[in-house]
Amino acid sequence: MDDQLLTIQELIDSATSSLKTARNMLSEFTGIADPSKLKHAAQASIQSSASVSDGKVIEGIFDGQNMIDPEGETYPVPANYASKSKLVEGDGMKLTITDEGKFVYKQINPVDRRLVVGALIHEDAQYKVLSEGKSYRVLLASVTFYRAEVGDQVTIILPKEEDAVWGAVENVIPKHVAEAEAKEQIARGVDGELTPDIDKE
Repeated sequence: MDDQLLTIQELIDSATSSLKTARNMLSEFTGIADPSKLKHAAQASIQSSASVSDGKVIEGIFDGQNMIDPEGETYPVPANYASKSKLVEGDGMKLTITDEGKFVYKQINPVDRRLVVGALIHEDAQYKVLSEGKSYRVLLASVTFYRAEVGDQVTIILPKEEDAVWGAVENVIPKHVAEAEAKEQIARGVDGELTPDIDKE
């Protein structure tokens, strides 16, 4: 048994080392050091069908805050647009640069989505939603638009198939509303029958 465990550990160490070496080689080849950015750039490369010759249309992948093109270049997406459009990390996008230099973004290939609910927290100078044992970053523009506060219950949209760092805010349930609903459920009990009011002395 001990020999088998030792062999398994050696295999894991070897695989981890090989993976690290492969990532370093890929980083040197592409010039992109950030693994997350590299993932989005690879996705953008697969998706991209725009002609590069005119230099006016660029396709890429939304990373939760910016658009990443196949070369790993970052294009800032206006936070208000991303928030109102409820863009999700992994969505395919197209950027058109007009003759006047205006940037016009359009969502062209949305990923499959799922909804989760969690509590809004403020951590490391960043608003996040804590759900499923993980914290997801959300845009400040979304928090401001919904007038959300720390402790509120927030429904966010995540990519269905991929791990995500960012979530798009779908809606917000204020903390006092969520607490009132929870108290009502407790008062009714599991079987739906009313129990003594827990707030009364």
